[in-house]
Amino acid sequence: MLYCCLVSEQESQKIILIIIIHYLSKKNIMKKYIQTFAGILIFALIATTAFSQKKYHSIFNGKDLSGWKIYGTEKWYVDSGDLVCESGPEKKYGYLGTIKQYKDFELTIDFKQEANGNSGVFFHSSIDGTTISGWQAEVAPPGDHTGGIYESYGRGWLIQPDSAKEKVLKMGKWNTMKIRVVGDDVTTWLNGVQMIQLKDEKIGSRTGSIALQIHQGGGIKVRFRNIKIKEVKS
Repeated sequence: MLYCCLVSEQESQKIILIIIIHYLSKKNIMKKYIQTFAGILIFALIATTAFSQKKYHSIFNGKDLSGWKIYGTEKWYVDSGDLVCESGPEKKYGYLGTIKQYKDFELTIDFKQEANGNSGVFFHSSIDGTTISGWQAEVAPPGDHTGGIYESYGRGWLIQPDSAKEKVLKMGKWNTMKIRVVGDDVTTWLNGVQMIQLKDEKIGSRTGSIALQIHQGGGIKVRFRNIKIKEVKS
């Protein structure tokens, strides 16, 4: 039983099923039916497991902004296969949101800050003009809590990474962020390092778009690529 605790839930189920079948065989109980019955059960278990394990799929095609909507007057465009956000003349907030909404998911995204770099990845968001309701996994210059969770037009910072983790960000180079939101639980990773883990009922009660942000103030340019998502069950 200790071994079962060290493997996945699906593998544990298979091991327990085999033990039960072996026990019944030893006891000579319904022996002629066991092999057929076991085969059916194992096939059903494998099929169910394969169906439930959805794969990541890209939500940015590297060519255009299909599946996304621009909010505000800041610049969003595709360059050399990258999705670029850049400050416009008005130097205001801007967003690029998915048309589809997501509740429970894992998202991975690469980003490179070519200038100021103050951006973010929103989830469970709704946008009216350039007013956004939702939660942001921060993308910011060094020392400004990349990977932390901020609630816009609400409670503000919910959690910031430990100060020792600020050095994980590679300013001016490609970084990979992973965001997992399942029910009330939110976890972020930056370049393979877990930045925060948060439990929040308000987040768990909502659904909404994924949205990329460009901060107000001007002078910002950030590239994104490999934007992939996997919907999961809570």
